[in-house]
Amino acid sequence: MNSGDREILVETQELKVYYSADGGLLGRNRQTLRAVDGVNLQIKRGELFGLVGESGSGKSSLARAILGLTPLTYGRIVFRGLELTAANLRGARRHMQMIFQDPFSSLNPRMTVSEIVAEPLRIQKVGSRQDQASRVRELMTLVGLSVDSVQRYPHEFSGGQRQRIGIARALSTEPDFIVCDEAVSALDVSIQAQIINLLKNLQERLGLTLLFIAHDLNVVRIVSDQVAVMYLGRVVESGPTAEIFHRAKHPYTHALLKAIPVADPHIAKASPRKPLQGEIPSPVSPPSGCTFRTRCPYATPLCAEREPITQKVSHNHFVNCHYWEDLTF
Repeated sequence: MNSGDREILVETQELKVYYSADGGLLGRNRQTLRAVDGVNLQIKRGELFGLVGESGSGKSSLARAILGLTPLTYGRIVFRGLELTAANLRGARRHMQMIFQDPFSSLNPRMTVSEIVAEPLRIQKVGSRQDQASRVRELMTLVGLSVDSVQRYPHEFSGGQRQRIGIARALSTEPDFIVCDEAVSALDVSIQAQIINLLKNLQERLGLTLLFIAHDLNVVRIVSDQVAVMYLGRVVESGPTAEIFHRAKHPYTHALLKAIPVADPHIAKASPRKPLQGEIPSPVSPPSGCTFRTRCPYATPLCAEREPITQKVSHNHFVNCHYWEDLTF
């Protein structure tokens, strides 16, 4: 089945997540932090969807909102054709799971591996204790760990093994959708490759849909079917991975791609890296118009006056930039 023929599993419509932040002396001035500011996404069943952007761009806030871990300020989330509400969220959570960034802090040190992996089953009241124990053994084999280690504690495992335990826990309820929030960034490079291969194999074997959040664009290029680029709470470009990496249309996307380290010194010398100037603005007081304009080398007065609208570049490739048709990178 082509990706274009797949059903939409997760959809966000004008999603906004705002936080109240204290400011001024003794926190008397209440301010609004716009973590996610009007995001529209469609993630299709069986897809590995990459989400990239600098720290503070809103990636984790968006993921937590989709999972119902953060309340929405505005917008809708549609999962398996139904809008998620407070009334049906508990039932939907069985089918939505998360793999966390830090394999050390995400596992309870006082629980055995068996208890950790079976916990979602107990919460969702899935099967008997015997069924749960059998499921734990099955999952340990699935993620490449010894069944004999189920009575051990997290501190007895390496970082890569702990992340495998986290993956087993996420798979326990047979979810349709899993968020991988920087799931390999805390691991050594050699271990990263093993975990990435495991996730990719599990996705293909079990038909999983993954939202893969990462800083490393090389990893995203290897594993993802679709990519969305976030900047200051907004998606500035999205589309098929090959198009985003080879025909990027937004200046921010292009800047991220140019910042990727190149292993070959000759290639690196011929095309030197051009890091972005300045830092990402505060989401408490984002720039007017195009939020990227304060760091964009192509910005004009129009960029400050008017927010760019989403425009279609090609099939399933969208960009938010006034001048995308005129730019040549």
